[in-house]
Amino acid sequence: MAVDTTPRSTTWTYVDGEWLSGNPPLIGPTSHAMWLGSTVFDGARWFDGIAPDLDLHCQRVNRSAVSLGLKPTISAEEIETLTWEGVKKFDGKTAIYVKPMYWGEHGSWSVVAVDPESTRFALCLFEAPLGNAHGGSSLTLSPFRRPTIECMPTDAKAGCLYPNNARILNEARSRGFDNALVRDMLGNIAETGSSNIFMVKDGVVFTPAANKTFLAGITRFRVMSLLREAGFEVVETTMTMADFEAADEIFTTGNYSKVLPVTRLDDRDLQAGPIAAKARDLYMDWAHSSRDV
Repeated sequence: MAVDTTPRSTTWTYVDGEWLSGNPPLIGPTSHAMWLGSTVFDGARWFDGIAPDLDLHCQRVNRSAVSLGLKPTISAEEIETLTWEGVKKFDGKTAIYVKPMYWGEHGSWSVVAVDPESTRFALCLFEAPLGNAHGGSSLTLSPFRRPTIECMPTDAKAGCLYPNNARILNEARSRGFDNALVRDMLGNIAETGSSNIFMVKDGVVFTPAANKTFLAGITRFRVMSLLREAGFEVVETTMTMADFEAADEIFTTGNYSKVLPVTRLDDRDLQAGPIAAKARDLYMDWAHSSRDV
């Protein structure tokens, strides 16, 4: 029986000058991206009539393309314009994930190396509700590690990085957890399997210093800035598992769900803390105050 390739929610994709509904077949078995992984993407969000930091996400996908040896074929500003065009195809009620993408179609001088002149672009929008800010999530420590920039293109939001994230998540869920803290090659905490990580101790907010082993996210930076503006001390530093085990509260940031509290770390229950709640409130207040017109 053939696999059902129908998307799981309402989806529209802009490619080669037109909008297509559903999940259009865009790559084949000889496409470089299909068998050698030359893909990058980004993820912005639309909800409540707004798309926070859309410009930064559009800029980052072009930087990611360059980092992977691809050649951006459209400006960040044009991606923004197309996004607002695509949003109008939805019902205006359910939150949307905004995913600009580049991939390579052919190899270059080597079969393995991508030909930048063969770069293709698509903008995919699909319905995806925001994560539940009140539900909380559980974490454990992953046995897997984050690579360094010498090993993998960790300065890009590249598709080739995500099989590692997938095994991090699958291993954690096999032990009854939602996600996992992930260490870098030196044994320090970098992020979770799908988001950036923060903790609070004695009223001070801490997050792992950006050391090029993980993507220091746009939402991460925005939350850090908003907390500092609100008078909180936010420290980027080297962090270990012991730091998180002693935390008063832990929360994650990421574009998919914005700010979410962690309510269990291994066998320790945690509160969905007040600073995590404040961080989410600050983010949502800022996002709605910066509404595009």
